[in-house]
Amino acid sequence: MKPISIFNDVLGPVMRGPSSSHTAGSYHIGRLARSLFGEQPRRVIFTFDPSGSYAEVYREQNSDRAFAAAFLDWSITDGRFLDALTEADAAGIELRFTSNPLPGADHPNVVQIQMESRAGRELTIRAKSIGGGAVSIDQVQGWPVHLSGDAYDLLVELPASAEDSVRAFLEKAGVLLEELQRESQGELVLLHARYATLLEKDIRLKLSAIQGVCSVWLASPIFFVPRGKALFTSAAEMTHLAQARACSLGQAALAYEAELLGLSQAEVLAETLRRYAVMYQAVQRGLDENLPPMRLLQPTARAIYQAQASGRLAFGGMHSRAAARAMAVMHVNGGAGVVCAAPTAGSAGTLPGTLVTLAEELSLTDEQIALALLAASAVGVIIAARATFAAEVGGCQVEIGAAGAMAAAAAVEAAGGSATQAADAAAIAFQNTMGTICDPVQGIVEIPCHTRNAVAAASAFVCADLIMGGYQNPIPLDETIDAMYAVGKMLPRELKCTALGGLAQTPSALKLRRID
Repeated sequence: MKPISIFNDVLGPVMRGPSSSHTAGSYHIGRLARSLFGEQPRRVIFTFDPSGSYAEVYREQNSDRAFAAAFLDWSITDGRFLDALTEADAAGIELRFTSNPLPGADHPNVVQIQMESRAGRELTIRAKSIGGGAVSIDQVQGWPVHLSGDAYDLLVELPASAEDSVRAFLEKAGVLLEELQRESQGELVLLHARYATLLEKDIRLKLSAIQGVCSVWLASPIFFVPRGKALFTSAAEMTHLAQARACSLGQAALAYEAELLGLSQAEVLAETLRRYAVMYQAVQRGLDENLPPMRLLQPTARAIYQAQASGRLAFGGMHSRAAARAMAVMHVNGGAGVVCAAPTAGSAGTLPGTLVTLAEELSLTDEQIALALLAASAVGVIIAARATFAAEVGGCQVEIGAAGAMAAAAAVEAAGGSATQAADAAAIAFQNTMGTICDPVQGIVEIPCHTRNAVAAASAFVCADLIMGGYQNPIPLDETIDAMYAVGKMLPRELKCTALGGLAQTPSALKLRRID
């Protein structure tokens, strides 16, 4: 299993809403597909399996626009994002979206992409969006592969007779992250090289010139390239590391990411604060009176926040401020605004709601904010390693439930608690959201997603107080995550981001009129 990176897999991506799986994941798949193809295609056919989640919600969750933006070579935060489909058509790229059975589909978010150039060259890949914006390319032109966008991936198809010369070339072409991978089909061989560094611009031409080489495909990374080792892979190892180094969970996470990505700790802190800035800006944008329209909901975060500030709420306080801020971010997400998925876009409001409130209440320095966010991300690393962030696989508990657990750890870190206390706060947060289903009304990431984010942000303080006040958690975080994941796999398809069960099938939900 590849090592889990905070920046690659947990705290991010920075993206446009509403869904990290279906929007950011689709964009990332499109970027890798476009890179492998090597030029702008004339026609692209996307096929979704009818039993999966993509087929049900790809329009509502902007998958189609995300794919189009990727093939246009735009950033996902490009201001033209909502016009991507019409812009692709204007650029001469024909996009088709179909639903047909995909034999062997092993995930709800599998897509087959068939690309054709203006000269008639074709390439077919199969990929899946696995949660939180993470993706996997599993087939290229019928060859089994695994590309996740965190390396310079070079694929060479050739007859076995030419293998020695090509292998020698690949071993000298750059800094290999691992040994060459080899697949065979009859007399043909596929060699897969993963590099840590940028390759020569003309490497495709040089390889193609070697006698016998049939095809060359190159995919550039879309994430940071891990160059080091993971300092921990479980919560037990995580807390042991913190104890051994006499440091907090945030400091342990800082050391983890610096070691894994080959960055200095100052660089990790700077990147963490860059992503926090996106969160903070999303909070402020969501509390503004001029918001991009959502599809079902009218914005209410500003009204709730102002009612709290003027003492008009029955209870109010920091919990209400955190809740309103979390909803504000989700309003931005619902209007296809820019957010930082943490760990997903469907849960993008929880951590900002909690963190911005912690920063205000405790007058945190930039470094303290970054360490709190890194402590949250350390919990996310364990979730990603042991489970998933995809609601299509595990329900809402692995998205907003995960964000709530991460926020509880951040609260403990900001309050000066230990790594063990942070892990226990995350565990009890999970224990109280276990089994939560994913039932977005009309397939749109608004109802009940916005209020669930608000509650998760507010409850982070309660979980932190319970642990720091003396509650002894009897079921550790590792076991809690394992139990949560097992429960998620037991949930039926109808309760995992298909809009076929739960609140999504209530009479009131079905008759709600869309604003857009």
